[in-house]
Amino acid sequence: MATTTPAPSTKTSLPRSEAAATPELGRARVVVIGGGTAGISVAARLARAGVENIAIIEPSEKHYYQPLWTLVGAGIVSADVSERDEAAYIPEGVRWIKDFAEEIDPVAQTVHVRGGGRIGYDFLVVAPGIQLDWDAVPGLREALKTESVSSNYDFRLAPKTWRLIESFRGGGTALFTHPTGPIKCAGAPQKIAYLACDHWRKTGVLERSSVILGSGQKAIFGVAEYRAVLEQVVARYGIQTKFDRNLVEVHPDRKEAVFAVVGAPAGTRETIRYDMMHAVPPQSAPDFIKRSPIAHKDGPNKGWAKADKHTMQNPEYPNIFALGDASELPTSRTGAAIRKEAPVLVENLLAVMNDKEPTAKYDGYASCPLVTSYDSMLLAEFDYTGKPTPSIPVIDTMKERYDMYLLKRYGLPWMYWNLMLRGLS
Repeated sequence: MATTTPAPSTKTSLPRSEAAATPELGRARVVVIGGGTAGISVAARLARAGVENIAIIEPSEKHYYQPLWTLVGAGIVSADVSERDEAAYIPEGVRWIKDFAEEIDPVAQTVHVRGGGRIGYDFLVVAPGIQLDWDAVPGLREALKTESVSSNYDFRLAPKTWRLIESFRGGGTALFTHPTGPIKCAGAPQKIAYLACDHWRKTGVLERSSVILGSGQKAIFGVAEYRAVLEQVVARYGIQTKFDRNLVEVHPDRKEAVFAVVGAPAGTRETIRYDMMHAVPPQSAPDFIKRSPIAHKDGPNKGWAKADKHTMQNPEYPNIFALGDASELPTSRTGAAIRKEAPVLVENLLAVMNDKEPTAKYDGYASCPLVTSYDSMLLAEFDYTGKPTPSIPVIDTMKERYDMYLLKRYGLPWMYWNLMLRGLS
């Protein structure tokens, strides 16, 4: 889970920012939509490369390191350690337009913002992150208000997940869900299940509990080598996996979750009663991306921002690039993927700015740090081909390890705040 989920702003200005009500916002050499992991990383690298007149459109006053929310949900860290001021990470000299992007006009080369203004650009980087479609599942939003359902995909709810895990006494069903379709940090829905089971194992609750993973996916993991390890983890905890099950409705009054059976005749449903549930909402590109000319209008990538999977350049508008969670790049939506996407995009953007062809290639590298207990983690690394691509020399990362857990808990957050968002890694 690597991109930000910003909260709406309540202030009108901050240092290096523009008031949202400004009717016309001028023009920038490069406009970056999104001040999350992808947008800040790209802006920082561009600034270090000497590019001037860069603007970031980002409404949030806070920046979140979301991969920690799994550990928040497991009671390991507090939520506030994942939150910092956005202003501290806007690169020096970069203009901050603190508003929501609302419309992209690639012909006029402008971006309209919710406050009513518009800014022109010579080059555009699209990195708004992904949106959580809570209301796409009837009853889910209401269920999250009860004392039985939570989700680590919300900063405010992650601490509640730990309260549910800690107070669960067994004798019933703990349900964990994973939707169909792309989501950010696709390992997160199963990671919290493993941590919950490890806690319940230690407290004697697991042996008298039913733990179910209802997943819209076809397997526990897409890469065979890592899937083999995770299947052992699932067996160790006695988790009942129900694949091809997509959550489509929740009845919070009856504590029932209704799943569509993927691949079965239309209307086929399975209902599971839960005593506690960790729910993951379906996710999609932001609505303004879906309705813009830069997004696919049909096909399997409908709604996602168009981008060549190697160069990240828009195939129809060569001065537009996209990366991260809202793009069509066929890789995992993780911070690790963005860490490899950003330098390639910047190299290609600089080439185009100098009237050259983009030649740098992104190979689809992504990684998923799969925490499997309170002292172990499997670091899954792979590329577009699905081939494992271990990047840490000497040690064997193809198995659960304590040192990889320490990397997750301490190393990766430090790298994120101090290197990646500064354009240094």
